[in-house]
Amino acid sequence: MTIALFRDDAYVQDGQATVSALTPEGGIVLDATVFYPTGGGQPGDSGRLEWTGGALNIATTIKGSDQDIILVPAEPAPLPPVGVQVTQRLDWVRRHRHMRVHTALHLLSVVIPLPVTGGSISAEKGRLDFAMDEPPADKDALEEALNALIEQDLQVTDMWITDAELLADPSIVKTMSVMPPTGQGHVRLVRIGDALKQVDLQPCGGTHVARTSEIGRIRIGKIEKKGRMNRRVAIHLD
Repeated sequence: MTIALFRDDAYVQDGQATVSALTPEGGIVLDATVFYPTGGGQPGDSGRLEWTGGALNIATTIKGSDQDIILVPAEPAPLPPVGVQVTQRLDWVRRHRHMRVHTALHLLSVVIPLPVTGGSISAEKGRLDFAMDEPPADKDALEEALNALIEQDLQVTDMWITDAELLADPSIVKTMSVMPPTGQGHVRLVRIGDALKQVDLQPCGGTHVARTSEIGRIRIGKIEKKGRMNRRVAIHLD
């Protein structure tokens, strides 16, 4: 099992690790990683690995079996041997933009308080699909409400609850299409705001900024019809 260093601190940009395995497809498994794997609509991280006598670029990161995290090289190149120590260097600019977009999407689900049917994240924009029969009447008002939340400089933190606690309160799950993974005994929740002024609380395994002001101003893009009861709302980093 790869230790997910990004889960304890999403701001770690580099670190040492040991190669624990190489996959038949040429992927690299480390004993601990700062690289986030594709999941929850958020792309896998990219960056670079360096070791004595070698280096290679990482194109993306994916989940493997048994909670392994696999780093995928960007091009054919000699791989670091199993057991060697490597230095991980995250493409921080790209990751931080993912964190800004991801946190903004949580806030979008606050200003549009409807069930979420899907979503995706990139370094420039993101989108959520909502169970919505009609588009919002005033897109400008929606954009202003979203940015007003961002400007409150709310704290973003996480906490863990048990599988049983999640099942006892399914209202905190906003996604209709994908349930949070259970079976490990606990589920991670991301909170925006604090106990006195909580704006949002929902299960999420992704990476987020520490305070909403870090997101910057957001622009609402296209609102598209994606089925009789579905609307896709795009946001863009300004």
